[in-house]
Amino acid sequence: MEEQKGSLFELQVDPVSIQHLQDAARWGKFLSIVGFIMIGLLVLLGVVMGTVLSLFSGSVGAGFFLGAKISVFYVAFAFLYFFPCLYLFRFAKQVQAAFRTNDQESLIDGFGNLKSCLKFVGILTIVAIVLYLFFALALAVGLASGLK
Repeated sequence: MEEQKGSLFELQVDPVSIQHLQDAARWGKFLSIVGFIMIGLLVLLGVVMGTVLSLFSGSVGAGFFLGAKISVFYVAFAFLYFFPCLYLFRFAKQVQAAFRTNDQESLIDGFGNLKSCLKFVGILTIVAIVLYLFFALALAVGLASGLK
């Protein structure tokens, strides 16, 4: 078992792996920039939708609260979307810098940001699945109680 641990620390990044990482960094940078643009559009859409619903609703009080709820929803979604984009952008920048300057610390930091991105998305996915299950259960209980 000790021999396997020792060999693990002797892993090398060969030219094919370097090319794959550089390609991943380029795509990561592209996707993160598109993500930042989408975040800006989500915030803008949230504000516009909230304003439009507030102005054109039949009831002044109800329209304002509906518009505010929609604005908060869009801005909250944009806020959650910001962090994976930020981590992905940092990964791309640090990996590109690592290979440009042959800096091991930048490569390590880049992998750390990739880990953070995937961890954030994974936790968010688990939360979404739990919420879907909760709402499905609540719907089933509501439908069952309505049938009686």
